[in-house]
Amino acid sequence: MSEKSLRPAWGSFLRNALLVAVLLVMVYAAFNLRLPSVDTLQSRIEAYGWAGWIVFVLLYAVVAMTPIPVTIMAISGGFIFGILEGSLLSVIGVLIGCWAAYHLARSLGAQAVRRLLGSHADTVETRLQNAGFEAVFALRLTPGVPYWPVNYGGGAFGVTQRDFVVASVIATVPGQVSLVALGAFIAEPSVMHGAVVAVAWIVVVGMTIWAYRSWRGTARPLPGA
Repeated sequence: MSEKSLRPAWGSFLRNALLVAVLLVMVYAAFNLRLPSVDTLQSRIEAYGWAGWIVFVLLYAVVAMTPIPVTIMAISGGFIFGILEGSLLSVIGVLIGCWAAYHLARSLGAQAVRRLLGSHADTVETRLQNAGFEAVFALRLTPGVPYWPVNYGGGAFGVTQRDFVVASVIATVPGQVSLVALGAFIAEPSVMHGAVVAVAWIVVVGMTIWAYRSWRGTARPLPGA
């Protein structure tokens, strides 16, 4: 057998092996990993001193790559660091995780990601292929929509890196700020924190409506499109 004929076989083997590894991690994370309470997370991160920022960002990035909801991390960011620092660290952490998952999906390939997404595969593929930027933008903003199918679907189903990154950066900020502000309000209830929560959620709702209308072609283009 020639060397050229072995290359596709080895490529397929490595891709399938990577898929199995990712699936095992996903299943384990979904059924066995539970993030600690906000108080426990705070004490653990604060124990690292100045490196707590780095630990929080890295932990957030890992969570963003799995089916574990990112909500607890964003709320913890506000609870531990306050609105400004918490928002900055949360946005950085979640974007690193999204970008890493995007590139992991590109390495796996479309067929492997379809298996990974399971019942979500057809819906995610249809939406992202038809309007990559608008779909990523809208799905990032929509409360309750998990990040991980968008991350892996974006990498596998033809969304360009430029569209994925720009849409994620712009659309992630309002949602993260709204959750971080909620965490800060829980830690220290005040009129200012409450006002930030209210304004942030108004922005999220308004931008979500705009994103879906733009996706359907009934509103002006989104910023960065």
